[in-house]
Amino acid sequence: MIKKYQLEVSKIYEDIRNFEKKSLHERRDLIKQKIPQIFDIEKQISKLCLNLSMSALNNTVDNKDYLKLLREKTTNLRIKKSELLVSNGYPIDFLDMHYKCSKCNDTGFIGIKKCDCYKQKLVKLYYENSDLKNLLTKNNFDKFSFELFSAQRNDNEYKSPRKNMQEIVSNCWSYIENFRDSNENIMFFGNSGTGKTFLSICIAKELLDKGYLVVYRTSEILLQDLKSIRFNNDKELEDLILNCDLLIVDDLGSEQITDFSKTELFNFLNTKLLKQKKMLISTNCSLETLLKNYSERISSRLLGEFTLHKFYGEDIRIKKNIHNKRNQ
Repeated sequence: MIKKYQLEVSKIYEDIRNFEKKSLHERRDLIKQKIPQIFDIEKQISKLCLNLSMSALNNTVDNKDYLKLLREKTTNLRIKKSELLVSNGYPIDFLDMHYKCSKCNDTGFIGIKKCDCYKQKLVKLYYENSDLKNLLTKNNFDKFSFELFSAQRNDNEYKSPRKNMQEIVSNCWSYIENFRDSNENIMFFGNSGTGKTFLSICIAKELLDKGYLVVYRTSEILLQDLKSIRFNNDKELEDLILNCDLLIVDDLGSEQITDFSKTELFNFLNTKLLKQKKMLISTNCSLETLLKNYSERISSRLLGEFTLHKFYGEDIRIKKNIHNKRNQ
């Protein structure tokens, strides 16, 4: 996990603990004013506990009876303290430290294992930093429909668009389920409006919900990032796009293609592949266009190191727009 996020999650837990400590202090000040005798009881309990600890070292028969007596006195005082709180309208745990998570006491760890709440906080941070926050509410598998794709096969393809999409989605679910143990990279290519971006974001949501860091970039924004890394030495940005669990690069080929962009893109792709950091790239370009527009070094990596999925059929955006107008 990128160090930046570890530090951010640690800071969240620190803020929670500081807030709860402050709240406990305020509750104790209130009880000092309302029920001061409770603090006399606490002093007595502290003395008994100290006496109990010291006496436990003396392992004699008479001492065992004495230890039993000390424990009974301590229990009775704790009951008395609780009764005073409740009889004055306060909950029994009013003077206890309150934790947002009782499993880890707001540390994020149970022993050396990360608590479930740690993952929840991490996922929230990932959502906020993935550049997908707004897209995820509209693009997810719950809103995916195969009915948008034609069941009729055209002359150019041996499968109908619907059958093709069913197979792609099935492969994507396998990719999601095996994400941790796989080094697979994916490239979606095909006509505009055939579901490439939508499906990319569906995958992103599933992985984010599992606690993986997914970063989304259009090819144009990725090129801007690479410029910033190159000329401004932006190490934090470099760490983010290089070491995230999955980088989604949308609309490859729409950026301004220059010698500089091709050099930076090759270096970036090569570094990601060497580090075995996964990518999902989508493009409206045909494979022939990719071979024409990019250097052989880039195209060989795109076609040789990525699992290719071809999208085809009608433009879904146009189809949905027509459908919505008819139903207005």
